[in-house]
Amino acid sequence: MGVTTDGPATNARPQTDQRGLDRALIRGVAWTGAFRWLTQLLNWGITIALARILSPSDYGLYGYAALYVGLVQLVNEFGLGAAIVRRRDLTDHQISALGGLSLVLGLVLFGLSFLTAPLVAAFFRAPDLRWPLVLLSGLFITTAIKVLPKSLLSRDLQFRRVAAIDAIEAGLQGIATLVLALLGFRFWALMAGMVIGAVASSALAVYWRRHRLGWPRSWEEISAPVAFGSHIMVTRLAWFGYSNGDNAVVGKRLGQALLGAYTHAWTLASLPVDRISGLVGQVTPAIFSAVQHDLPSLRRYLLKVTEGLALLTFPVAFGLASVSDLFVTVVLGDQWWPAIAPLALLTFYGGLRSITTPYPHLLQAVGESGLAMRLNLMGLAVLLPLFYIGSFWGLAGVAAGWIIGYPVLSMVTFRAVQRVSGLGLGEYLEAVRPPLIASVAMGAAVIGVRAALPAAWSDALHLIIAVAAGVAVYPIVMLVAFRDRLNSLRALAREIRR
Repeated sequence: MGVTTDGPATNARPQTDQRGLDRALIRGVAWTGAFRWLTQLLNWGITIALARILSPSDYGLYGYAALYVGLVQLVNEFGLGAAIVRRRDLTDHQISALGGLSLVLGLVLFGLSFLTAPLVAAFFRAPDLRWPLVLLSGLFITTAIKVLPKSLLSRDLQFRRVAAIDAIEAGLQGIATLVLALLGFRFWALMAGMVIGAVASSALAVYWRRHRLGWPRSWEEISAPVAFGSHIMVTRLAWFGYSNGDNAVVGKRLGQALLGAYTHAWTLASLPVDRISGLVGQVTPAIFSAVQHDLPSLRRYLLKVTEGLALLTFPVAFGLASVSDLFVTVVLGDQWWPAIAPLALLTFYGGLRSITTPYPHLLQAVGESGLAMRLNLMGLAVLLPLFYIGSFWGLAGVAAGWIIGYPVLSMVTFRAVQRVSGLGLGEYLEAVRPPLIASVAMGAAVIGVRAALPAAWSDALHLIIAVAAGVAVYPIVMLVAFRDRLNSLRALAREIRR
């Protein structure tokens, strides 16, 4: 693990506008959180409604399409958005050239996707997949158009507008999907909803942050940001490979219907965690980039972000895992029973994944994009074999691959973060200790309450009482055992407001 070409941060500590960055971080998370929770509530309701309208086979076909399109979209963006956010020394012409390059890549991939759609459908043995893939190929163009304006908004710390762009995309996607599903379009509703949301968000991004597109006068003027972007692209491809490798294994070995159940379990386990960690991931790259040469400030922001993520995501993960069987049978229906075991396992993985979200952003901010790339390639090599071996034990075995392999990958990545930032293990563990203890206590309370309830009571009543117990126990434990930690967070918020 050597030093990368884009240069690591030094130990020099230039003047940092800490109060200004604190304000930008808190406001960015607040705006992003507000928009994402609004769309989260909307999409949770829509997801539950769609489970009653569409079949596991419809979701299985959607899982194939999303797997393919998500992979090509990562190549489409080529990491150029991250390069624009991190490289604050880019000239106006360099920025326009990167935007033009992104659009050309999008058009090329659109054409290739259109031509190869029949081959992809044949690979998955799903003839109905061809024309949905053709429809989704339009996402390559919308993504290419959105890269430049959205990256510039992030670099300028305009997080409210970035959050609004994402919220409008998610909200329109959910509403359009539900309407089309009610009209009887089945799996087409899932595909068309993605396209409608993407078109709207791209148009809004261009409206809010126009910037001309150009072409480089010479390769040398964009070679450095493109090299950085290539590291980001390979990192994301490796991440996509292992984060979707379980879907590919389930689809190939266990079939379309079980893939639909697994995809739905993944969606339910990931929705709350992704919305929380995603809102922080939207903000932290620009914040880390602003303090990339100030290691004490970098460590401070990492600890604060980690503590905030753990406070919000750990109780969701432990709570959903403890009622996963009731949730599936009561809310989704008996047809989704194969999703129970993977849902319980994947929620635990989601809690761990949430607090590791800032790791690659920090490594990239200090110039170690090559190191982040190699770590993700290691994850690909470790997790894919685990998914394949686990598939011999069904959906639960595949989900168990995450529980076994991801902690190992996280520990190795954390050691790299320690090396480049000087972060101490003790201070990091102290940041996650209170929410971890409170979440374990909450999970134990929920299990105890469920065991004490009369078996004759309905599953719906069991679920309501168990959720109420969890909602009560977590804040009580935090207030009684860790009041000082909550007070320090409130004090920080008041100082930023002043």
